[in-house]
Formats: sequence, C-alpha cells, structure tokens
Amino acid sequence: MTLREPFVEEVTEADIQAAALQYVRKISGFRTPAAHNADAFDAAVAAVADATRTLLEELVVRPSPNADTPEVRREKARQARIASGRR
Repeated sequence: MTLREPFVEEVTEADIQAAALQYVRKISGFRTPAAHNADAFDAAVAAVADATRTLLEELVVRPSPNADTPEVRREKARQARIASGRR
C-alpha cells in the first residue's frame, strides 16, 4: 500500500504525524486505544514520527535517469550530438 508519492520535495509535519498514527493504528489493531493504553499509544505515535523525521533527513534521493531535469536534458542532448557525429 502506498501512503504517499514515492518522492516529494517537502514532507509536512502533518504528513509525518498522519503516517505515524496510521502505522500505530495498523500495528496495534486499534483505531483509538482504551484509556489504559492511551499513553503507550501516544508514545508509539511520537516515536514513529521521530524515526520518520530522522529517516527523511538522512535519505539521499538521486534523480531517476528518466527524470526530466535540466541536467538530464543537457546530458541527453550531449549524447544525441555525439551519436550524430556532432560535438
């Protein structure tokens, strides 16, 4: 199940909180915890959100070779010139 696009430039705090809550609900089996489990549930959401922030800060995302960035377009044009005998 995809929770969001594979890569977006900016992930909001709301995105992180929603994903953490979804994960804890899924893994615990509870949409809303009983009062005696609320502290553990909330602590788990906070821990997952913290881990998610760390993950997103540390990921190195490289553009796909098929990405249509200026750098990729320049490289494709250079390769086309080479292939046609022009430089």
